[in-house]
Amino acid sequence: MDAMNVKRFLNYFWEYFKRLDKLLLLLCVIACSFSAFMLYSMVVNDVSEYVKERHYVMQLGMMGMGLFAALVIAAVNYKHLAKFWYIGAFIGITLMLLLFTPLGVQTEGSEEVNWLYLGFTAIQPSEFLKFFYIISFSAHLAKLGKKMNKIPNLILLLVHAAVPVLLVISRGDFGTTLVFILITFTMLFIAGLYWRYIAAIIAMMPVAGFVVWNFVFKSYHKLRFLVIFDEEIREAEMLNFFDQQRRSLIAIGSGELTGKGLFGGEYIYIPEFQTDFIFAYIGMTLGFVGCVATLCLIAFILIRILINCLAAKDPLGKYICVGVFAMFFYNTIINIGMVLAVLPVIGQTLPFISAGGSSVLALFMAIGLVLSVRAHKDKKYHMFYTEKD
Repeated sequence: MDAMNVKRFLNYFWEYFKRLDKLLLLLCVIACSFSAFMLYSMVVNDVSEYVKERHYVMQLGMMGMGLFAALVIAAVNYKHLAKFWYIGAFIGITLMLLLFTPLGVQTEGSEEVNWLYLGFTAIQPSEFLKFFYIISFSAHLAKLGKKMNKIPNLILLLVHAAVPVLLVISRGDFGTTLVFILITFTMLFIAGLYWRYIAAIIAMMPVAGFVVWNFVFKSYHKLRFLVIFDEEIREAEMLNFFDQQRRSLIAIGSGELTGKGLFGGEYIYIPEFQTDFIFAYIGMTLGFVGCVATLCLIAFILIRILINCLAAKDPLGKYICVGVFAMFFYNTIINIGMVLAVLPVIGQTLPFISAGGSSVLALFMAIGLVLSVRAHKDKKYHMFYTEKD
């Protein structure tokens, strides 16, 4: 490579780096580092037999891999990613279909096969399916434009959305199914879905709820809801289906304003402290102050995503940012709702805070999409510039 090409590459790299949302990336790193520190605290305090040294080591490792993935994705024009959406869709759907083979495995305490064993590690395909779905659905919406509200086009959009929803729900993962549905309707709403269609969807929700409750949910799914809303059943299931949330409420309450401290306190045991219920551990060790600080950190990440959404120069970039925002927002709401016992336990993690290799990597990949929208909003500056863009 001659000096001219080296100089050109360095110029491209410098312009690319200047246009990255470095604050968004920094906030994500802070959140993930905080998670690793909390996991380290759990190991030192021996609060659960399920929390091991590998959890905080993996969290840091996945943060490193995720950062690299985010920067690589950000370096590619999001329009190119959308143009080849079918490749990502094929990868995501294939990974989900492999769950129906002997490679699909259960996690301890789970009755559903939601993990894919690769020989050296296990991944959760639904996390990566969210990433690929946001790209493909954004591309579909951008291609239709104002024609999306025509009945045939709307039907095609709903069929598009039904593919990942049916794949995920077939594995019994109702929490992720709900997130997919919420992401879909948030993107449709932002894209300009007619109010008469929104009203029709709202009107159909009781019927859909009746069908799901009576013909889709198993008895243990129903109990997870009933213990939240029925006081008698909650009392009867206090040490069974409601036990995890009961312990969670006690743990958060015991932390009071500033918590019991990160090391050496008398801690309450919760089986899934490291994943779904890490917010309860934060409340117990860092108190109300720690809980508010954690939520503020996630809120800042969401605000930065929205800022990039508003700065997007085309509908495609806007839809991508909205999809990523919806994924982060609904995961957060559902997780906090589970921990505070106002929503049933449906297995959704707190973004970047809960332990999880697949979720952390997939979240950083999604952040890479937002960074790409920001970095390539002016084609003069993107790294892989072509006249056809």
